[in-house]
Amino acid sequence: MAQPRCASYYSATLHQETHYPVVEGEHSVDVAIIGGGFTGINTALELAERGYRVAVIEANKIGWGATGRNGGQVTGSLSGQDAMLQQLSGPLGREQAEAFVWDLRWRGHRILRQRVERYGIDCDLKFGHLHAAYQPSHLDELKRDVDASQGHDIAQHLSLLDAQQTRQLVGTTLYHGAVRNDYNMHLHPLNLCLGEARAIESLGGLLFEGSQVTDIVHGDTPCVITDRGRVHAASVVLAGNAYHRLERKALKGKLFPASLGIVTTAPLSAEQRQAINPQDLAVYDTRFVLDYYRLTADGRLLFGGGANYSGKASQDIGAELRPRLEHTFPQLAGVALDYQWQGQAGIVINRIPQLGRLSPNVFYAQGYSGHGIATSHIVGNIMAAAVSGQLEEFDLFANMRHWRIPVSERIGNGLLAAGMWYYQLRERLR
Repeated sequence: MAQPRCASYYSATLHQETHYPVVEGEHSVDVAIIGGGFTGINTALELAERGYRVAVIEANKIGWGATGRNGGQVTGSLSGQDAMLQQLSGPLGREQAEAFVWDLRWRGHRILRQRVERYGIDCDLKFGHLHAAYQPSHLDELKRDVDASQGHDIAQHLSLLDAQQTRQLVGTTLYHGAVRNDYNMHLHPLNLCLGEARAIESLGGLLFEGSQVTDIVHGDTPCVITDRGRVHAASVVLAGNAYHRLERKALKGKLFPASLGIVTTAPLSAEQRQAINPQDLAVYDTRFVLDYYRLTADGRLLFGGGANYSGKASQDIGAELRPRLEHTFPQLAGVALDYQWQGQAGIVINRIPQLGRLSPNVFYAQGYSGHGIATSHIVGNIMAAAVSGQLEEFDLFANMRHWRIPVSERIGNGLLAAGMWYYQLRERLR
C-alpha cells in the first residue's frame, strides 16, 4: 500500500499533486524503470525524448523519497570526484580523466536548466551559492578549487571571499571565507521532479504509483512484477537508491542509508531575511558532515545539517537541528519551526555513484552520497544512453572498483557510523 508524502515544506507547497494509476494487468513497453525519484524520472524522460516508450513504476508517490526531501541545492561538487579521478586516470590517462570529471561536475546544471526551460517547470529556480570555510585551514581547499577553474567557463562565475566579505553575504560569524558561485542553483526539488514527470506523460510515457515491485524476472524480455500486475520490457532500469530491497544478492553491502534531517522556519520578516541572507544565496559549509541552508520562495529559512548513519530514523529532527540553526544564526533564537522531516540518502563508501548491470538488459544506478539533484540528472543521461546502446560513459562507471561490506546492513551501518565519527573527530583536531 502506498505511503503518503512526508509532512515537509515541499509537500505542503507542491503545485499539483499526482494521481497516477496502480499497475494492474499486463503492460508492454520498451523500457521499465523502477523508482519515481530523480534518477528514474530523468532516465525515463531522456529515453522518452529519444522516442522510447517508457514506464516508471513507483511504490509510493512520484518524488516520494529523497528526491522530494532534500536541501534543494544544485552544486558542482560531484560525489567521489577525487576517487573517481584516481580510478579513471588508468584507462583514460590523467588529462582525459580530468576533462571527463570536470564535465560531469557541471553537466547536471546544463541538463537541469534545459529541462526547466523546455518544459516550463515552475520550481522556484534561483542562482547563487556560497561554499563557506568553517575552519581557517579549509580556505586552502577552496582556493585550490577556484584555481582549478581557471581556463574554464565556470571561472567567470566564481569569487573567492575573505571572512569580512562572507559576513556581508550571510549573517553569521562562523565562517573564515567562502567561494561564491553564481552558476550553482537552488530550487524546490519536488516541484522540479513532478514537472519532469508531466513532461514524460506529455511524450507518451506511462507513470504508475502505489505499485511496489516484488521481483524482476530476467531474460530476453525481462518482466517487472508487482502485487497487481506486470510490466514487460526490452530493458529494465532499477533506480530505487536507498529505498528498495530488490536484487539483494548482487547489491547487498554496496550502499547504506543515512538519515538526513531538515527543518523549515515560519516565514521570516524582511528585516530578518536581510540580516541573515540579503542576496538570497544557498549556503553549505566545508565540514565533512556539513550544515546547509537557504531561503524558500515564501521567505522561510530551510536548514539541514548533520547525518544519522545508523540506518534508523531520528526521533526529533527539530530538537536535533535547532541548536545548529541557532548557533549559526543567534538572531533567530526561538524562531518557530513549521516543518521538520527526514529522508534517506544512499551512501557509498568511496562516494563514487554506482552504475552497473544485473543481467545484459537489466541496469541499476544508485549512491549519490548527498549530492543527488545534479548527479541524478547526469546519471539519467548516462543510463538512457546505455539503454540506447551508447555504453562508453556507462562502462567507465560500471568498471569502477567499490567497497562491498559482506555483513548485515545493520552492522554495515554501524561500521559506516564509526567511520564518519572518525573523520569528524580528525576534522575537529585539524
